Amino acid sequence: MRRIDGRNFDELRPVAIKSGIQSFAEGSVLIEIGQTRVLCTVTIEDKVPPFLRGSGTGWITAEYAMLPRATPTRNTRGVSGRSQEIQRLIGRSLRSIADLAQVGERSLVVDCDVLQADGGTRTAAITGSYVALYQALDGLVRAGVIADMPIKSAVAATSVGVLQGRVLLDLCYEEDCRAEADFNVAMTGRGELVEVQGTAENKPFSRETLDAVLTIADNGIKHLFQVQQEAIDKLKSR
Repeated sequence: MRRIDGRNFDELRPVAIKSGIQSFAEGSVLIEIGQTRVLCTVTIEDKVPPFLRGSGTGWITAEYAMLPRATPTRNTRGVSGRSQEIQRLIGRSLRSIADLAQVGERSLVVDCDVLQADGGTRTAAITGSYVALYQALDGLVRAGVIADMPIKSAVAATSVGVLQGRVLLDLCYEEDCRAEADFNVAMTGRGELVEVQGTAENKPFSRETLDAVLTIADNGIKHLFQVQQEAIDKLKSR
């Protein structure tokens, strides 16, 4: 089966991460995966949610939104149930790789705004947000506010789908809307799974299919780690 854009079944779309997009944010990147573009920013606040006050521990939370013309037809502004689900996924993914006790009683608020959507916006948001988070925390270390970098590992995510019985990595929108099953996989740099979301659209999928999904996702995410590290290396060289 030939894919719409000519890619191999296990090939990511072109990926680029550009740092320092917004001057006022403690961390900011623009991540581009194919035609999908997501602006990820991090704000540091010297406070935590009420349930963490007095604990000495920090917090990471996320908000996700899609601009009205990120899609072919206009979307209405506002937070939908889908947006709430995605922002919780982003927050969980980032918290999984951070030692929040080292952060102190500070919150890192991650904003993910989809500028253009062509599939995989939530996984792009996780992948880009990690670099923005690193930039923000590195700023605290450089300023002497915290002693050490509190990130334990990288985290990135990708989508996988089943189309015409074939497992495909990193679906674009035209593939995603026709997929028989679709998955989102978030993984740490240690090879640990943070989250696996999988849904069958027409008929149930087998355990063998799930194993194939995880294998192809693992290979794709390893490449995303390389792109993330290249972006971080550029930050360090400034």
